[in-house]
Amino acid sequence: MYLTRHQSLDGPRWALDGQYLPVDFSLSLLLQVPADSTQALLGSLPTGPRADGPLLAPVDAIQDVWAAGVTYMRSRVAREHESATADIYERVYDAERPEIFPKAIGWRASGPEDQIRVRQDSSWDVPEPELVIVINQDLEIIGYTAGNDVSSRAIEGENPLYLPQAKVFSGSCALGPGIVLTESIAVNDVPITLDISRGGSSVFGGDSGTGQMKRTPQELAQYLGREMHFPYGALLMTGTGIVPDDDFTLQPGDVVTITVGELTLTNTVASS
Repeated sequence: MYLTRHQSLDGPRWALDGQYLPVDFSLSLLLQVPADSTQALLGSLPTGPRADGPLLAPVDAIQDVWAAGVTYMRSRVAREHESATADIYERVYDAERPEIFPKAIGWRASGPEDQIRVRQDSSWDVPEPELVIVINQDLEIIGYTAGNDVSSRAIEGENPLYLPQAKVFSGSCALGPGIVLTESIAVNDVPITLDISRGGSSVFGGDSGTGQMKRTPQELAQYLGREMHFPYGALLMTGTGIVPDDDFTLQPGDVVTITVGELTLTNTVASS
């Protein structure tokens, strides 16, 4: 099953396998249902006409989007290169407790074909292609989407305490194009690719997969909800294993294409 969120005459509206769901359906409501009942519930709902409205980010406006960092060896190495305090990334990579931080609230997330941004006060900026797990209120993974955790390596590298400014700003979070509903175990081996084009030519490409993660997505979900309740569920970006070379930075007009499993998310870097 595949969930998408569209702009319609009635406002944002969810669809299942290309057919509109009832107007009052929301992901927030679905994530209050146990994982083993999710697909049965969706199958029982009436569907309407073909969903032909523009795609929106597959998250309700009130839902939390969180992110995990340094979950791949490649990410650890890149952070060590950029930082004046490199050893902290080695310690968090090897530690029991992962790095987890708030990334966005749903209404801030960019959808497919929307623009993303880089900070105007940063000189070194990169996309981070990530598997994004969809978690219900019981911390069960019911599916995944693709995400782009746009980040300032310059600001985080200057001082790790600047992480919120390096990670959280307008246009820094992109999600989509939809949510693949699947069993939890299926997210543990999902291929991920990144391509960045500039002026019609590819300037960077890379590939990775969730099988290379230091921690499983299930472990990250459990840590996220260890001392916090998510009555409407949450989305969790699980980190990146693809980091452009140190001499690369995003520029206005760059087209960033991220593929996570069967999903492809494309966004263009805004001019300001």
